[in-house]
Amino acid sequence: MTSSLNDLDNKVVVLDSAILPDSEECLIEEELLKPYAQLSQVFVRSDQEIIKTCRKANAIILWHHAYLTQEILEELECCQVIVRNGVGFDNVDVEAASRLAIPVCNVPDYGTEEVADHALTLALNLARNLSASSRDVQQGNWNWRSAMPIRRFRKQVFGILGCGRIGTCAALRAKAFGFQVNFFDPYLPDGYEKSLGIHRCKSLEGFLRSVDILSIHVPLNQNTLKLISEKTLSFMKKGSILVNTSRGPVVDEIALFQALESGHIAAAGLDVVEDETKSHQPLSKHPQCIITPHCAFYSEDSWKEMRTKSCLTVIDALLKKPLRNVVNGVHVVHK
Repeated sequence: MTSSLNDLDNKVVVLDSAILPDSEECLIEEELLKPYAQLSQVFVRSDQEIIKTCRKANAIILWHHAYLTQEILEELECCQVIVRNGVGFDNVDVEAASRLAIPVCNVPDYGTEEVADHALTLALNLARNLSASSRDVQQGNWNWRSAMPIRRFRKQVFGILGCGRIGTCAALRAKAFGFQVNFFDPYLPDGYEKSLGIHRCKSLEGFLRSVDILSIHVPLNQNTLKLISEKTLSFMKKGSILVNTSRGPVVDEIALFQALESGHIAAAGLDVVEDETKSHQPLSKHPQCIITPHCAFYSEDSWKEMRTKSCLTVIDALLKKPLRNVVNGVHVVHK
């Protein structure tokens, strides 16, 4: 679908994947951007399609499953800003964008509560063994023992790996349920733990050895790619639970599957997987694994907020106003 709204010189492209599209329409974007630019919504399958579509674009609003590589970025002639329609920006070569003086922005706050809520929902489901109880009832039984074993929350340690906005939200929710909360985040300044009343671990290994439930809230980059591996999973307690609502490639899925098979990891809850274009994952068939389709971010409110804030950033760029939430350090538009 492509729609041009007016005859203004500015051109904005809402860029999405035709293979795994995130949005069917761009009504919010049309309403907000109509006074400022011509708007096109495109669904692409190849780098060449992206180049053809975006070469003359003044701004790009980028959905999750479309990728902007260095080769693509070098072909952009007019781009004043790339706005990642979400928190993560691992589908943009930000280093190349910096060299080309193209600001890359994100929307870091739109789904903070929703993702934290989803992480706790997965964790509590697994900790209370609700899936096993539900399956037992569906099979015609009525046996409370189908939920065994269950431990009291107040005797367990809930671990937050990455205590940024979402991790902090998850930590506060876990505290409310009575968990002791530990976290590991080497990038936060000293004293953060005191403001939240939670315990800070000094090393990743020590942190993983301490937790009964691990909830992952880190960005995907070269330091976090397969951070949860066969080695780091071995640090965790036998019978612990893993929840990932960050990015799929942070977890080595083969290692996790083997840990579930052996019983070393009792259960896993994943909202993200390594390759979201594949529908048949080995983990999706495992009885001790719950997978949801990257929907942790979603509520009607967060959906509207994300898209609105992306548009407002584009408008600021077109009007040469200061940009918020720049992730690559380029604040001045040169094009």
